Amino acid sequence: MLDIINDFLSGKVLIPLVLGLGGYFTIRSKFVQFRYFPHMFGVLHGSWRASSHHLSSFQALTLSLAGRVGTGNIVGVGIAVSMGGPGAVFWMWMTALLGMSSSFFECTLGQLYKRSDGKGLYRGGPSWYIQHGLDKRWLGMISAVLLLVTFGFAINGLESHAVSHSLNDAFGLSPTYSGLVLSLMLGAVFVGGIKRIAAVADLLVPLKVLAYVGVTTYVIALQFDQVPAMLMTIIKSAFGLDQAFGGMVGSAIIMGVRRGVFSNEAGLGSAPNVASVAKIEHPVAQGAVQALSVFIDTFVICTCTALLILLSGFYTPGFEGDGIALAQNSLAAVVGEWGRIFISIMLALFVFTAMLYNYYLGENSLRFIFAEPRKTLFFYRALVLILVFWGAVEDLSTVLAFADITMTLLALVNLVAMFLLFKISMRVLRDYDEQRRAGVKTPVFDSSKFLDLDLDPIAWPPRHRGPHRECVQSSNISKQPIQT
Repeated sequence: MLDIINDFLSGKVLIPLVLGLGGYFTIRSKFVQFRYFPHMFGVLHGSWRASSHHLSSFQALTLSLAGRVGTGNIVGVGIAVSMGGPGAVFWMWMTALLGMSSSFFECTLGQLYKRSDGKGLYRGGPSWYIQHGLDKRWLGMISAVLLLVTFGFAINGLESHAVSHSLNDAFGLSPTYSGLVLSLMLGAVFVGGIKRIAAVADLLVPLKVLAYVGVTTYVIALQFDQVPAMLMTIIKSAFGLDQAFGGMVGSAIIMGVRRGVFSNEAGLGSAPNVASVAKIEHPVAQGAVQALSVFIDTFVICTCTALLILLSGFYTPGFEGDGIALAQNSLAAVVGEWGRIFISIMLALFVFTAMLYNYYLGENSLRFIFAEPRKTLFFYRALVLILVFWGAVEDLSTVLAFADITMTLLALVNLVAMFLLFKISMRVLRDYDEQRRAGVKTPVFDSSKFLDLDLDPIAWPPRHRGPHRECVQSSNISKQPIQT
């Protein structure tokens, strides 16, 4: 029954929703992901270090990459290729290309409607911009619950199983032992809150990305003469023009979009939760940074995995096996047995940082629901660690179907909210564009130009004095939830 519901939601709801609204956002914004692509790198310049009280834009990027770059980049790509053929890679690219605009606007909204927690940090995400932008707290609560169930619980259990299975194949480690060690390491980071999570992500994310891209690029370079032909096979297979994969067009589209969304999370409503924690001069700047993370996730890392698999000679049409085994055997076929060990180590790093990210999404949801849930947080942390250990020793394949369903529902809520708030997003984008055209190197957001919006004056203080400024600030403060 879960598979039937999942297939319906993926084929009839998720694909039209992600591609349709992603295309709408792209066209209405005059292809913002293309216009801003060089600027995305410029925004990061000078934002590498955080202050003693706030997290930087770069730290928000590493936090989002901690979640985006996870099992989906290895296991998900392997599943997409084995079930949808090479053409699935093309549809992953298309999903990411349109998803860059979706991520741009959802993270801009997350920054716009973020709230100060009174301790120098910020909280935000879909639940916040649904409540303060649409004035629908009940819908924000639904979004928070879906986020908590999908990421805080279900996906953490699944990723724990993936890494314990991989370590068992490569090193013969008992899943019980690896699950226990993983739970203890995660618990040590959880107690430090968002700052410790950000510090760990700051260290491990660049390390894992550079190491993985470096090794896979080396393997691809060894067979570079075959790369142009393989890229052509990917494109032909996506449209059924390759005889070997002609009957897999439908599967290629479904698997490419589904695994693409799972991997880069664009439009899903997860990334805005971490994008909102950064202190930045203008909401659009963080939107640009987060759009870049979608590019890195899919066009760089997922492409490296796909070419590794397709060029190895190990993959054949109709391959039956899991995504981990496909990636491990593909690398081992080119470089020898150490390739299997390398994939296991990379997967362990990917999963560890992704779990930190997933945990924070759940914590952020609890803070929206319960304000300052100290006792609830204790039980939440304990339950996550128990689930991680349980997932390591048990096959939670049924949970995967359930997680895909809740993820699709989360995307539905978030994308509809983004659509309803799109006029506001465009107002903020025009403000940023006007400042750049005027020669302003680092545009600054002035909330006095947006007095009709329910913004947090602590997070976005007015830059210019205007009439009734004090009254507006008092009105905005009265609309804030209890936790601010």
